[in-house]
Amino acid sequence: MSEQESAGEKSETMPQQVTDPQDPPGGGAGQVEGVVEGVMDQTVFYPVDTVPPVNLMILFGLQQALMTLGGTMSLPFILASLFCPENENEVRAQLFSITMFMCGVATILQCVLGVRLPIIQGGSHVFVAPIVVMMTLDRFKCPTEEMNGLHGNHSLFIPWERRMREVQGNLILASITQVVVGGLGLIGLILRFVGPLTIAPTVSLIGLSLTHVVSEFCEKQWGISLLTVALLLLFSNVIHKVQLPVPAFSLKKKCHLTKLPIFQLFPVVITISIMWVFSFVLTELDVFPNNSTEPSFRARTDSRVDILYDAAWFQLPLPLPFGMPTFSAAGYMGMLAATVASIFESVGDYFTAARFSEAPVPPVHAINRGIFIEGFASIISGLMGAGHATTSYSGNIGIIGITKIASRAVFVTAGAMLVLWGVVGKVGAVLALIPDPIVGGTLLLGLGMVASVGISVLQFCELYSTRNITIIGISFLMGLMLPEWLSENEDFVKTGSADLDQVIKVLFGTASFTGGFIGFMLDNIVPGTAYERGLKRWVEVKSPSQRGDEATLYCIPAIRARMKRLRCCSYFPLSPTFTPGRGKRGLKNHGVKNESFDLKEVKTV
Repeated sequence: MSEQESAGEKSETMPQQVTDPQDPPGGGAGQVEGVVEGVMDQTVFYPVDTVPPVNLMILFGLQQALMTLGGTMSLPFILASLFCPENENEVRAQLFSITMFMCGVATILQCVLGVRLPIIQGGSHVFVAPIVVMMTLDRFKCPTEEMNGLHGNHSLFIPWERRMREVQGNLILASITQVVVGGLGLIGLILRFVGPLTIAPTVSLIGLSLTHVVSEFCEKQWGISLLTVALLLLFSNVIHKVQLPVPAFSLKKKCHLTKLPIFQLFPVVITISIMWVFSFVLTELDVFPNNSTEPSFRARTDSRVDILYDAAWFQLPLPLPFGMPTFSAAGYMGMLAATVASIFESVGDYFTAARFSEAPVPPVHAINRGIFIEGFASIISGLMGAGHATTSYSGNIGIIGITKIASRAVFVTAGAMLVLWGVVGKVGAVLALIPDPIVGGTLLLGLGMVASVGISVLQFCELYSTRNITIIGISFLMGLMLPEWLSENEDFVKTGSADLDQVIKVLFGTASFTGGFIGFMLDNIVPGTAYERGLKRWVEVKSPSQRGDEATLYCIPAIRARMKRLRCCSYFPLSPTFTPGRGKRGLKNHGVKNESFDLKEVKTV
């Protein structure tokens, strides 16, 4: 039997693996057929520039949007408790609506105008630390019973909106700084000296440093969390090739049945659905305690049912809901430190998303735009009163490696869903009822994928080199050790300036920044050849399964065509025609010769 005949027989059972990023899967019209089974474990089903059929795109988008809830929904709870409002439940519901809305807006902006990789933008927890510091100032301290008894009434204490306005103002200033950094291409200048020994600890420590966040979700009920992980592993790695008949539609065949690897495409949605129903049954049987002070209470499906009652049916977030923002030097410095840490985490996420999506290495202009748009979205977030900036979510990027769905259109769909959930409060509130242990199980696998892909970047440098092994060990160990030590010895940092103390604590209290910074410094100080450091292979390597053209993937082709006619655009860091000082394109400017490498040709020494 010929290869063409064999492929023809399989065309009814498998989603098409597109070779041209401009051609939609299945030739358009909603067809979802045709891929060679042998590449299922090696390539993504839907590369970045492809558009899945509408019915699948909605489900794929829902899968990513659900993953966003795990990290995002905790922020309104934290901020509401820090601002000390009289009606905390009402404020929490309002902040939840604003947060969902802004996550959706930031995601759409990033995917369409920013770095243009499949990335979800969510609320950043890095900014909680400087907010906590601001709220410890005497003029922002929450009233206590002792203080109430001393002063006799509440009129002497400021309303919670004033605390929010202070956070809003300093967040906006810090985000404007981020816009300037991206607009001037400062990150692109630094990336000339970045190699695998910097990227590996930066990316891996994003996942490893969030172990405490995952454990806080999982510890509520370890049995539910581990069962969630087991189902995810079962669906994504054991029975992922099992194909089930599903209804489909095309102009040629009309309504018909086709077979799809459902477990590979929707492991998160299927797992969350099964575990949510299972938790509901256990809740009805009173297997989990009714006492809210016990950890296992959060495994109940009704543990946060008050959110459902407090959320409004329709609430369109508007700018400046709490009044005009206020500013302070100390607050700005704290927010600026969090912004710098967030920038480096996001750059690491861009590389991770590109590798999971089998896309070319992000060029300098794309990274500059990504940072610029992230700062712009954070300015909007400050104006809308979210109380936090938005940043890329590593857990959602990890899900790409599990589902092999990297379509940009899917992530734009997820962003639209988040906007809808923010406007229609009841919908977002229902999804917020997903028990914490289920969220913890999905985060465990997603962040584990992020940590592993960071380690995999080390394949591009010489791992038999004592120099490289030493740098790797120091950067990873210091990246984990120094933030933990600072959290336990905050009083040890005394430079004489409270603002500088806060900057040091926030920056070096972030594991990914600490590990990446140490790796960056050692890699550029300790002598080593370009080949030993992996610079050539990192910027020039082309994976056999790499899909998409850098010229079309990282910019809108129509805009690029117009900008190419204007020579001045080549000097603008955000322009797709931007040409750095040396080299010809993007990250291919590292002071090394333009030599093309292929994974098949790289030999182990």
